[in-house]
Amino acid sequence: MTSEEALAQLGAMPGLLTDEERAHLDEQGYLPLPGILSPAQVQTLRARFEELVAEEGDEAGSEVHQEAGTNRLSDLVNKGACFEICFTHPKVLACIRHVLGHSLRLSSLNGRAALPGAGLQGLHADWGAGVQPGDYYVCNSIWLLTDFTEENGATRVVPGSNRSGQHPKDALADATAPHPDQKILTAPAGTVVIFNSHTWHGGTLNRTATPRYGLHSYFTRRDQKQQTDQQKFIRPESYNRLSEAARTILDVSN
Repeated sequence: MTSEEALAQLGAMPGLLTDEERAHLDEQGYLPLPGILSPAQVQTLRARFEELVAEEGDEAGSEVHQEAGTNRLSDLVNKGACFEICFTHPKVLACIRHVLGHSLRLSSLNGRAALPGAGLQGLHADWGAGVQPGDYYVCNSIWLLTDFTEENGATRVVPGSNRSGQHPKDALADATAPHPDQKILTAPAGTVVIFNSHTWHGGTLNRTATPRYGLHSYFTRRDQKQQTDQQKFIRPESYNRLSEAARTILDVSN
């Protein structure tokens, strides 16, 4: 099965996006999708997130990345059927397809909880250099498991930076400083924010007394390396659970 066939089977067709949504994603470099997760789904995913942090302890996130001041999780494809929605939801995949084209695959599925008093990141892009507008390699989605607010470390983006041809490491003297054009992505839990990963972005400081939870379902063009080698990591019970279309999105089909 090709990735185009898998997307069609999962219902991720271009017609799921309105003209306004496509334009916002193209021009601003991000797109909020409200109400993708129900309150029950949010609760289930949050509970599993917290279980995994407790179970994995100091090893949590070690498959990909650990970060001081956060609870990180990695390889969530293999850590609960509840996470399958993050790489099979039709509208989310339709957005990713709009940015990357139909030849895509999941790069990684991770979790990040910014802890109280921490979480500030410099503005960055999830690619090593600037790219020409339209020639995109990576696209991310943030699954909000708590309300994202200006106080609790919500992600900031610089709208339109995906079209600048520049990388923040080359353009900014201090990537941690507020950017005059930045927008804080505030939204209620259950929202998914799609963002072109060449758009400059970063977590802000959590100034509250509780963690701010999110999942990152990160995709790449099919000809690029995955952040998590899904074929290497896939467990038999995960493989057997998944449809052929889902396996194709992971690029683990035999």
